[in-house]
Amino acid sequence: MPGPILGIETSCDETAASVLAADGTVRSNIITSQHRVHERFGGVVPELASRAHIESIENVSAEALQQAGLSWMDLTGIAVTQGPGLAGSLLVGVNYAKALAYALDIPLVGVSHLEGHIASAWLQDPAFPLPCVVLVVSGGHTHLYYKDITGQCRLLGATRDDAAGEAFDKGAQLLELGFPGGPAVDRLARLGNPEAIPFPRSSIRKGSLDFSFSGLKTALLYRLQKMDKQARAAQAADLAASYQEAIVAVLVEKSIAAVRSSGACALAVVGGVSANSRLRALLQQRALSESLQLSIPPLAYCTDNAAMIAAAGRQALLDGLYAPLDIDAKASLACSFSLSGPTG
Repeated sequence: MPGPILGIETSCDETAASVLAADGTVRSNIITSQHRVHERFGGVVPELASRAHIESIENVSAEALQQAGLSWMDLTGIAVTQGPGLAGSLLVGVNYAKALAYALDIPLVGVSHLEGHIASAWLQDPAFPLPCVVLVVSGGHTHLYYKDITGQCRLLGATRDDAAGEAFDKGAQLLELGFPGGPAVDRLARLGNPEAIPFPRSSIRKGSLDFSFSGLKTALLYRLQKMDKQARAAQAADLAASYQEAIVAVLVEKSIAAVRSSGACALAVVGGVSANSRLRALLQQRALSESLQLSIPPLAYCTDNAAMIAAAGRQALLDGLYAPLDIDAKASLACSFSLSGPTG
């Protein structure tokens, strides 16, 4: 069994490092956000993100070790996000991890960002059961998977256009709520009526587990175009609440349908959008009424973090599936799911 593992995550606009102990428990989880760098642009600027990662990664990694009470020489392996993500951001993390692995003469493993999110479901609850359905819902991904008893995943459904997190961000832009959009919509929606405005809830076709959110964004745009500035201000909270409800209601219904059709009795929901307060509340209500076991990570493990990367990479290190020191960042890395089982 390996000793302490350092996880590194730089796929988008968070620079993160985490140390996992030999038994898989999280010893530290440090995240530096770039929101202030990007907020005036209304979204992530890839070049600025890369530069910010370069400025932060050494200090973030050192802080993770310090918080864990360890030195560099105590590490026995490194797990780094290899993709998918922004190419420049990924390069910073991958090259830093390769340099560390070479200097310390310890194994390196490249991890899919999606496999990391899936692994986060077991960080807080290592005994969460298999088989289960996993909803990965973030800024760039909205996927439903069936995770079997061996830990392997099979795709059940995915978005056909915008991801749920992207729909939140675009909605926030239309509502002029600033960046990042998801939390801004969530905050304002708490003051509104989620049933005030009947936004469309796409179901694709009967029985399909795929998602589509582009029509919802268009519906919000058309409604706002028909409203003057005063009306927009007066109905801002209701607009946010109703728009949010149209997203999260579909996420919940598709997830429950996936559980029923797969025969699983457990549901895990991971990714940045899983931090949404309304989504968490609806999931908890439905899980109770459906007698399902539900896993939603604590907020610290919902958004991009390195603990999930270390957790996903830990199994590869246990299995001796080391990466060569010439691995490259892959902005469109596909998931193999060979590393996504619960850690043991």
